Amino acid sequence: MRSPALVLSILLAVVFFVGGCGNPAQVNSAPLDASELEGRVLDIIRKNPQVILESVQAYQAQQQQERTAKRNEIYAQLAEAPKLVIRDSPFTGSQAQTIVLAEFSDFQCPFCKAAHQAVKEFMGQYGNEVTLTYKFFPIAQIHPQAEPAAYAAWAASQQGKFWQFYDGLFDAQDRLGEELYTSLAQSQGLNMAKFDRDRRSAAAKEAVAKDLELGRSLGVTGTPSYLFNGRFFSGAPSAKDLAQVLAEVKKPKS
Repeated sequence: MRSPALVLSILLAVVFFVGGCGNPAQVNSAPLDASELEGRVLDIIRKNPQVILESVQAYQAQQQQERTAKRNEIYAQLAEAPKLVIRDSPFTGSQAQTIVLAEFSDFQCPFCKAAHQAVKEFMGQYGNEVTLTYKFFPIAQIHPQAEPAAYAAWAASQQGKFWQFYDGLFDAQDRLGEELYTSLAQSQGLNMAKFDRDRRSAAAKEAVAKDLELGRSLGVTGTPSYLFNGRFFSGAPSAKDLAQVLAEVKKPKS
């Protein structure tokens, strides 16, 4: 079997020949038309399927290594300056922002609902030293109310009521929809005209999109996921689990 480098060289040679970059001895040769080029390339691929696969796999592995290296750089930066992850997102707990727990969550995700109680319990114990910030990560492909709920929560945050709305959405997760969003907004005394305008605005969509982009850059593929001073983990933790991570975060650096 030919080596990957040889096969790729053959493919390149065919392309260069057709493109007119051949040596002087070839100038009288008739160039391949598109169908002949396609036939030759396909013939090479058919005769060397494993080599082509290995080349693709090597490229994918290289890309993954580059993504991982970049992600680790971001983790290191956030370990040194945790508050950078907050950006414009709502936050609660310690105002010092030296220990920051970023929660990437979907209001329609049942695992996020389970984690919500653990996070509340944890913050009840450690809210004097930990800053909690919420990041919208709606998985709209499987949760049709994830985005509308996120936009409604963002709109509530514009009137200083994010955390009340956050609790209300998770507490009534089985009733997500227009009726619930309106009811929660009214019960919290929001200006309804502004609430409706904000949740349907381009700014709401942009805020959620930015959180999604940030999450993906950090390796978030599902919810709930967390970043705790540069330590990334996924799944629904218990309050005890979060306390253990906090203990690791607080250890002096060697």
